[in-house]
Amino acid sequence: MATVEKRADSFRIVASTGYARDGKQIRKRMTWTPAPGMTARQIKKELERQKILFEERVKSGQYIDANIRFADYTELWMNNYGKKHLAPKTYDRYKALLVRINTALGNIRLDRLQPHHITEFLDNLEEDGIRETATYTETVDLRAILKSRGMTRQNLADAAKIGISTVYAACRGKSVSKQTAESLCKVLKLKFKDAFTTPEGKDKLSDKTVLHHYRLISSILNAAVMDDQILVSNPASRVRPPRCERKEAPYLDEVQAARLLSLLEAEPMQYKTAVTLLLFSGMRRGELLGLEWSDIDFENSIVSISRTSQYISGQGIFTKEPKTATSIRVLKLSDAAMDLLRKYKIWQSEQRLAIGDQWQSTNRLFTSWNGAPMHPDVLSGWFEDFIKRTNLPQIHLHSLRHTNATLMIAGGEDVLTVSRRLGHAQASTTTNIYGHAIQAANAKAAETLQNILKPLSERA
Repeated sequence: MATVEKRADSFRIVASTGYARDGKQIRKRMTWTPAPGMTARQIKKELERQKILFEERVKSGQYIDANIRFADYTELWMNNYGKKHLAPKTYDRYKALLVRINTALGNIRLDRLQPHHITEFLDNLEEDGIRETATYTETVDLRAILKSRGMTRQNLADAAKIGISTVYAACRGKSVSKQTAESLCKVLKLKFKDAFTTPEGKDKLSDKTVLHHYRLISSILNAAVMDDQILVSNPASRVRPPRCERKEAPYLDEVQAARLLSLLEAEPMQYKTAVTLLLFSGMRRGELLGLEWSDIDFENSIVSISRTSQYISGQGIFTKEPKTATSIRVLKLSDAAMDLLRKYKIWQSEQRLAIGDQWQSTNRLFTSWNGAPMHPDVLSGWFEDFIKRTNLPQIHLHSLRHTNATLMIAGGEDVLTVSRRLGHAQASTTTNIYGHAIQAANAKAAETLQNILKPLSERA
């Protein structure tokens, strides 16, 4: 039975887990502090409840000592909380962040972790050279080399035994590891020093990445306080969060968007349809690639969004529910978008018939050559190439979502409607991201009002 020791303003609860090999009793301890304003009777009742709960946790092995190393606690947190509650991509990103975090803080006991430890770690992240330096970018045109040798990027990925998304990244001038670069050079019979180099100015983490490290540390420590009750307070709460200036999301204005649509007319049917649909709907990339033909209501010009298609290295392409509950939504599409979808459906049927029994019936709108779900990076890679060769403003695929929202707001659509179409959980999210468009719309409204009222006042 657990015992209680009265301390100054709190109570120490002690429970036994048995005996060690040397015959000494193994005891676990926790401190409980009554909430301000509790009566003596309430304290007695709650203390008894805390005793029972603590003893049950100790006996079931769920109690964690505060002298656990921070790295060990993060592993428990990722297993007990992360795997159950985090989205797969978020879980994968947290694993990557914890490599740096645990290298710096992992050996510190949880109950000895102080704000200055976290501050020093964050300061170090903001220094030049903290980013892994062993990353390389192409100095030759890999796509031209592949074309001259009659190879596809998939051929290269298979031969080098690396992911297709990594090959797409390397061919677009993105940074890859030294091991990846060497594998590509081996397959293509290129000299490493002639084909790849370390990019300059790429050795510093972005403000956003530093902030993500802080937020993850704070979330883990908050669980130690609230869930496991092994810390009295969260040391990260006494650390000033890293500054992260909000940058305006890139987008196209109405003239640039019209030019984009015009240029798409000469492009392959699948990419033309995908990009046009993103622009007209404001969907996320994963939502677009998760669409099935059963989600399209041609009679009422409606598309239903209920799933998202994503990719994680080691797991492959998978399907999950959208980002938030509000992301499950129904969108009305324009006549032009629906007409294009009808033509695209006919085109896809022709492709399916052309390859016969090799076609995988996934019912997806956007697929690879054999009907399997399209890799998200294939669409992003194609769009990046398209932007470069058409001299459009340097935007990325997600910029089409920003363009959609900005043009709707500029056209006088209310923020709540825009928010619902985008699938934001709160209208405040839309306001924060598209403040520039809202301000411009407000200025235009004020000017319109002045043009209406000023002539009337002059006649009065």
